[in-house]
Amino acid sequence: MFKSLILIVSLLQLPMASDIPAFSQDKTVGRTHRVVEITPPHGINGNEVSIAINPTNENNIVAVAMLREYQVEKEKNVAFYPNAGRRRIEFDPTISSSYSNYAFFSMDGGKSWNTSVCPNPHGRTQGDDAIRFNAEGVAIRSYISFLGIFSPRPERAETAIMVSRSADGGASWDDPVPVIEHLNTAEPMEDKPYPVVDMEPRSQFLGNIYVTWTRFDRYGSSDEEDNSQIYFSSSSDQGKSFRPAVRISDLGGDCLDDDNTVEGAVPAVGANGEVYVVWAGPRGMEFDVSLDGGDKWSDDKKIYDFPGGWSSPVDGAGRHNGMPVTSVDHSAGKFRGSLYVNWIDDRNGDLDVFVGVSRDQGKTWSEPLRVNDDEVKNGRPQFFTWMTVDPVDGSLNIVFYDRRDVDGKNSKMYLARSIDGGATFKNFLIDQPVFEMKAEVFMGDYSAIDARNGKVAAAYTFFTGDKRLTAIAAALFQFKPGTQELVLPVD
Repeated sequence: MFKSLILIVSLLQLPMASDIPAFSQDKTVGRTHRVVEITPPHGINGNEVSIAINPTNENNIVAVAMLREYQVEKEKNVAFYPNAGRRRIEFDPTISSSYSNYAFFSMDGGKSWNTSVCPNPHGRTQGDDAIRFNAEGVAIRSYISFLGIFSPRPERAETAIMVSRSADGGASWDDPVPVIEHLNTAEPMEDKPYPVVDMEPRSQFLGNIYVTWTRFDRYGSSDEEDNSQIYFSSSSDQGKSFRPAVRISDLGGDCLDDDNTVEGAVPAVGANGEVYVVWAGPRGMEFDVSLDGGDKWSDDKKIYDFPGGWSSPVDGAGRHNGMPVTSVDHSAGKFRGSLYVNWIDDRNGDLDVFVGVSRDQGKTWSEPLRVNDDEVKNGRPQFFTWMTVDPVDGSLNIVFYDRRDVDGKNSKMYLARSIDGGATFKNFLIDQPVFEMKAEVFMGDYSAIDARNGKVAAAYTFFTGDKRLTAIAAALFQFKPGTQELVLPVD
């Protein structure tokens, strides 16, 4: 989201993926799972991470994120690129670092990782990365792309949502194409997109890519005439082009990027090709559905209250949101077609992780189901949740930050897994050392997780305690499909 992205864009030539050696930093291999730091040694302040497993090759895992990709030795005017040695460049010595968008990719199931720099031919600030694969194993990455949005009189102003593709497992990326793009203006602002790909063989829309996001008339405006709305676009040519965007929210919100703003629209595809979207805003959690590939949409329906609102403070986090994440069971199991939504709220007096489920295409919904299994109302928050449903075994897998048994701003990471359609969850402590959060350092608005055939890959930001500020780690679990049984040993 825009609050986090007052960033400096580098226009420098960055090293190609082929120039960068593998750099696995496998700090902790737990008895039951593997934890690997995936950011390069000189990377600073990694954040806004998303992860996906290639359906054509489960050993290929790709994560995308923002990262400050070099440090500058001011006296010598030399930039340090991760794993690429030193390159002497002409550089403003008053600027110590800037952000770029990276892909981190593994070809061996997460044991070792490499990097590639995502293309930025327009030289814009980028952020809010999200990634999915299509059925052919092509990675689809969406993100925001902008310039001049914080200046009252910018020399150059552009705002867009872009998509880029990788056909080689994340090692290289095509130049991006616009989902929507505004040139020579900073308004409206397009924010927080997320894609989904229809991979359901029986769907008449197989292969379609859908993207949803929030549009701000004027970001940060308190004028009642300015609104936020949920928008949608689709591609039927594997992301080479996108149809004109349409508004799908019936009622909007304000432009303050807070509880009364409509945000958190993560699309999901149903077992018959339905397109589902859930988002949060001033009326609670709202649901919309299209049965024809996004041409026509139903009336919005409130499905849950949002006690405390989606913008929920956490000590040590500059900000935190509990926005909904939506996913569908595409397995052949008994819960096939079930529609799930995952979020954070404080209905119990402190922040907990919840899941809601619909077995009838969103017509009716369960009561909220608590995911974290610590004592209810213990005053210990869980936060920054993300969910995926394994398309092979139908399990729900959720990653979140947790303070159930630590003090102050210290945090741990947990994985929760359900094999009974969300009725019960087993919590697994991730073997990530406890870290202390610092509110002055942006850590990103979300965590990430994907699963396939019992393999679970979670990605998250953690505080390093050193000059790198934050880094990104991946936790890799292998379950016997359809069970809570971990496959041992970790290879």
